[in-house]
Amino acid sequence: MSHSPDPNEDDLGTIPASHPVFHAEQALLGALLFDPRFLGDVTGISADSWSTAAHASLFAAISTLPPPDPNEHRKTTAWLTQVLAAAREEARGLSTSYLHTLIQVCPWPRHAAAYARMVEAEHARRRLRDATGLLVQTVHDVSLPEPVEAVLAEADALAAVVDDIATRFPPRAGILPRTPVPPPNAAADPTEAVEEEQLLLATATARPDDIESVRWLLAEDFTQPLHAGLWQCLTALARRHEPVDPVTVLWEAQQRGLLHDGSEPSGVLRLLAEPAGSVGHWGQRALTRSLLAAADQAGRRIQAYSDDPMNTPFQLVVGARRALTDIGAIRTRWQHATGHSLPQPARAARAGPAARRAPAVSPPARPVAAGRTP
Repeated sequence: MSHSPDPNEDDLGTIPASHPVFHAEQALLGALLFDPRFLGDVTGISADSWSTAAHASLFAAISTLPPPDPNEHRKTTAWLTQVLAAAREEARGLSTSYLHTLIQVCPWPRHAAAYARMVEAEHARRRLRDATGLLVQTVHDVSLPEPVEAVLAEADALAAVVDDIATRFPPRAGILPRTPVPPPNAAADPTEAVEEEQLLLATATARPDDIESVRWLLAEDFTQPLHAGLWQCLTALARRHEPVDPVTVLWEAQQRGLLHDGSEPSGVLRLLAEPAGSVGHWGQRALTRSLLAAADQAGRRIQAYSDDPMNTPFQLVVGARRALTDIGAIRTRWQHATGHSLPQPARAARAGPAARRAPAVSPPARPVAAGRTP
């Protein structure tokens, strides 16, 4: 939200709000204050659906207090007095004048269900943005002892949020977000990635019999186009049971056009001539790096979707699921490579980031007894 009014302000009605959902929240609360019977038309709204503490407190009071007699409510402000007193226990800045403002700004109380749908849609967007932020943050947390497990756990949590949103906003076929996809991030330590990929290629060239054991490694897992191409050369030679050494790999590279980008043959030969360690070790390192990069890209892609107000909840669900599919594909290969089979969590929305880290009322200017037909 661009602005969240402080619940301790003297008059929340004087605070400007630039986000449309703020006005939808005001309209919904105004409708419920005008005629509490419309609460029966409101579904999918909870305490954390609101953009401000004051609005959340008001809704909680409206939802928990016994509803007034409709005829009595038209004549007195007794129920409004109770609502304000209950809400001010959590939001001291609420005032009589703000309740008056809410009733005044509601265009049509009978549209309460439509206003609630708007509030729920924006809450879904915030939930998706928060869950995606945790995924991206985890990808870049260098202090984690098991980064892949942590990232996949956050990806599962994000998928659960998407599934939960889909129960209220089922995706419509063919409706994809129109938001441009952000370009991939550069590797956090490109020098390390380049050196390890060179060691992998050189070791596979020296021990071609081990290439079959890393079939889960694909050219797309490499950070450098030349390295990806050389890996395709190695796997092709091994698959055809042809001799593998630096010269045969260089010749295959020439046949595939890999030297047209200016790569020197002598440089390729030097790259392939210094093996160390094992193919499996360097392969897992490359695959891990690829998985983290895929999670980062998927997360930033979903962030871009959720930051675009033109995308509906239906589109957010479709776009998020498409992005998460990329993580799922590489996750399967990582499990084959490591022998780790991570449990699939139940698809349910979890708690948000915060939970995880840790007087008499005078009648409003337009009284409840006003002769407006709900």
